[in-house]
Amino acid sequence: MNDWHPTTVAAVLPAAEGLTELVLDIGGTPLVGTHRTPGQYVRLALPELGEGMFAIASPPEPFGTRWEFLLKGGSPLVDALVKLQPGARVNSKRPEGRGFPLGHARGGNLLLFATGSGISPIRSVIESIRQERSAYGRVTLYFGARTPLAFAYEDEFHHWEAADIRVVRTVSQPGASGWQGLIGYVQAHLGEEPVEDSLAFLCGQSGMVQGVIDALRARGLAREAIHLNY
Repeated sequence: MNDWHPTTVAAVLPAAEGLTELVLDIGGTPLVGTHRTPGQYVRLALPELGEGMFAIASPPEPFGTRWEFLLKGGSPLVDALVKLQPGARVNSKRPEGRGFPLGHARGGNLLLFATGSGISPIRSVIESIRQERSAYGRVTLYFGARTPLAFAYEDEFHHWEAADIRVVRTVSQPGASGWQGLIGYVQAHLGEEPVEDSLAFLCGQSGMVQGVIDALRARGLAREAIHLNY
């Protein structure tokens, strides 16, 4: 049985500073319906450039025919993927990983933490929540980026906030940008956010992940309530 399946590039779009959105059409392949949990990732490959793992940014859809990804340049594979034109072929495998246990968050509160391209699997969570918003309690996203221009999905924030998903943004290197918002790391801006009866989902650089875990643990959140997507 061939684990790889040819998928078709539907769109390649600028997403933010240093980030590109890749949309693949999986229609007509055995991949339809295989994305079942927000936070899962997929292996993508191009001939002679090997393979890489990329988190799916779109929500699971039983009959959906498109997968969305957020790519950060810097490797030969990614640099080639972001140059593809619609209609090009990319080899894909079935989604892997346990993803985030979103079902366990039903009826409770959810704290989401992401930095940079780590927003990709968190976006899958957010879009899943929006489809059934009344099933969840308070939802807050803490989103950190290096510069004000590095926030992916910025044009979607108003949709998230309209669904009563609080978005807290912070920039670590504002420079001379004129940024008037929060500055520093995401874990520094928990403020008085209550953490009891909450689950936390994290994705980003290892330093952020550990810093958030330490901050949440110091506030009394049990380690088993803090989840990564792998």
